[in-house]
Amino acid sequence: MLRFLLRRVALAAVTLWLLSVIIFVASHALPGDVGRRILGPFADPRAVATLDHSLGVDRPLLVQYFDWVGGLLHGDLGTSLSFHTPVAELLLRGFGNSLKLAAVAFVIVVPLSIFGGVIAALRRGKLLDRVITVGGLSATAMPEFVTSIILILVLSVTLKLLPISVQVPPDTDPLTQIYHLILPSLPLVLVLFGYIARITRAGTIEALESDYTRTAVLKGLPWRTVVIRHVLRNSLMPTIAVVATQTGYLIGGLVVIETMFNYQGIGQLLFTAVSQKDFPLIQAGVITVGVIYLVATLLADISYSLLNPRIRLAGRE
Repeated sequence: MLRFLLRRVALAAVTLWLLSVIIFVASHALPGDVGRRILGPFADPRAVATLDHSLGVDRPLLVQYFDWVGGLLHGDLGTSLSFHTPVAELLLRGFGNSLKLAAVAFVIVVPLSIFGGVIAALRRGKLLDRVITVGGLSATAMPEFVTSIILILVLSVTLKLLPISVQVPPDTDPLTQIYHLILPSLPLVLVLFGYIARITRAGTIEALESDYTRTAVLKGLPWRTVVIRHVLRNSLMPTIAVVATQTGYLIGGLVVIETMFNYQGIGQLLFTAVSQKDFPLIQAGVITVGVIYLVATLLADISYSLLNPRIRLAGRE
């Protein structure tokens, strides 16, 4: 198990380094000049050059990269060029808001999609299976901004069941905050439901057709016991990996949702940083999302290996 973990951590470190190189190069490839963007299009060229020099963006890219990486290793994420605020403070606030939204979406979609996938597998080929499969696939194919508009019109404007505004005071009680986050979380639920339910359905069907399930049935065990003790434990292993890999999307891929609902999360923060060509905020934000994604994937690998020891043993061969 230790060898397995060390190998996964080493792969994660290499992936994180490659991500740092890619995002550094990509962010500096954005068109426009940082000093010009801050001072405005009619600023004096000498003032723009002076500001670029003070910010250090006129130095060679290799020097800027090593300075940036050194700052990251020492916990210094720099200062935002557009907000004039420490990047760590901005990311902490944005990540906290996005984490709340992602948590509400996870609490809804994970049990709902697992239940739907298992039911679809148990009713394979019947009407309920087709409804869950086709409905989930259709919901996944719809863009988030379309589902957001439809949900706003139906649930907020017409039925007045949920509030449109998601901005509540931070000292509000948790139930009120969750209530305001239900509507923006529903488009995420619709996007993820079909994918997770389809993986759960496929894993459940494979477990139902396995030898150990047939053996349990031949032994005379009740069908409910067979499903709970034998089928679910093995069918949910692929689902664990899928759910974990969606964590990075939920945290960092919320640009559309947060923009539609004017929610101040890390997705909208990164969108603003890109539009303003805010190098420190772009780089630190993407690295933060990458770390979250890699940690979630590592936890999924550990959980998967604990449930299926063959994964660990395969690495020794």
